[in-house]
Amino acid sequence: MKLIALQLLLWHSALWTVQEATPLGPASTLPQSFLLKCLEQVRKVQADDVVLQERLCAIHKLCHPEELVLLGHSLGIPQAPLSSCSSQALQLTACLRQLQSGLSLYKDLLQALAGISPELAPTLVTLQLDITDLATNIWQQMEDLGMAPAVQAPQGTMPIFTSPFQRRAGGVLVASNLQSFLELAYRVLRHLAEP
Repeated sequence: MKLIALQLLLWHSALWTVQEATPLGPASTLPQSFLLKCLEQVRKVQADDVVLQERLCAIHKLCHPEELVLLGHSLGIPQAPLSSCSSQALQLTACLRQLQSGLSLYKDLLQALAGISPELAPTLVTLQLDITDLATNIWQQMEDLGMAPAVQAPQGTMPIFTSPFQRRAGGVLVASNLQSFLELAYRVLRHLAEP
């Protein structure tokens, strides 16, 4: 009996996770060319982020973000939500705003990592530029559709890194959080691009 209850609990838990992670909203009214460009840009940013993660691992031996989660909480490293994009009732305007706002947050977080190490500076700059391009593309589409807010909301406070280790650990956590954000963003955009 306990085994059946455990299996039922695990099945329900897996089903709940899939429902939250899979965008199921109605077909979008966004231009196909915009969605395809965004998908391409997300893949490029993901590749840049993987390079950053690999270099942090190779240069500073920080390879496991899960070991740094408590430090991330104490540093106050925020994560960008995409709750309007993954619910069963996809809210297109709110989703685009969260995508754009989240990209701006990660760009600012990467900027806060400036000085992490000379070896990583070019990688950080490339990642910031590609994130800026994607965020700008989304913002432009929101303006074209009359969805853009009059003023962009401020991102809030950025973490302050007081030691080289905190900056490097922050880099690992920001890169890991960005990767999770991009994976969900990619699924949402791919769903929206489906005919």
